[in-house]
Amino acid sequence: MGLNILLIGCNGAMGRTITSIVSDNERYQICAGVDRTAIHDQYPVYQHISGIKEPIDVIVDFSSKELLEPILAFAVERKLPVVLCTTGYDDVDYRAIKEVASKVPVFKSANMSYGVNVVLKLLEQATKLMSEGYDIEIVEKHHNLKKDAPSGTARMMINTINHALSEERSCVYGREGNETKRQENEIGVHSLRGGTIAGEHSAIFAGKDEVIEINHSALSKRVFAEGALKAAMYLHGRNPGLYDMNSMIENN
Repeated sequence: MGLNILLIGCNGAMGRTITSIVSDNERYQICAGVDRTAIHDQYPVYQHISGIKEPIDVIVDFSSKELLEPILAFAVERKLPVVLCTTGYDDVDYRAIKEVASKVPVFKSANMSYGVNVVLKLLEQATKLMSEGYDIEIVEKHHNLKKDAPSGTARMMINTINHALSEERSCVYGREGNETKRQENEIGVHSLRGGTIAGEHSAIFAGKDEVIEINHSALSKRVFAEGALKAAMYLHGRNPGLYDMNSMIENN
């Protein structure tokens, strides 16, 4: 028997992708799902997490930030590790996540792609090497159904850049209405939404007579689903704490 997963948001795009992968992988099995549409032909689906009775090894959440509170409460009640793949959390949410991580293992990443997290490590090194004489801009592109902007990954890129700098730079979101010239101590952030773009992120270092770009393009949602499953396997059996992709990369 594989790892028993409770999949939150099972009938969404990411949930369906995970279900498809798991159907051909003996290392995992979805024992139950939670979704507003309580219909599925492979496992039982509940509209409310409180009604679940199946044995669970780990929770994987690809729903929305509005479900964070009941998910965390259920994880603590059942003493279950939880992989949070949702974006758009605010400071109150992050405080709740940290508090729960003192009781159960919590894996949190705004982007579950292994490649994106390798890119973040490259971005940190590039920022240190080009901290002077280069303007930094971030461009992210996603499908037309994505609600939050900038994306969680773009925010991770901003945090990575500022962590690598001796002095943080402020963010400027778009250029409309800004009639002053670009300042050296800023990071331009631009969000595009359209079509079915799975996710594209670029960090642009524009210097005198040269431009360096660090890019990542997700060609399908499968890379995020596979990353979430790896995180679930990694988290199972670990002590309480807050884990992320860096934890998993360093462990490997």
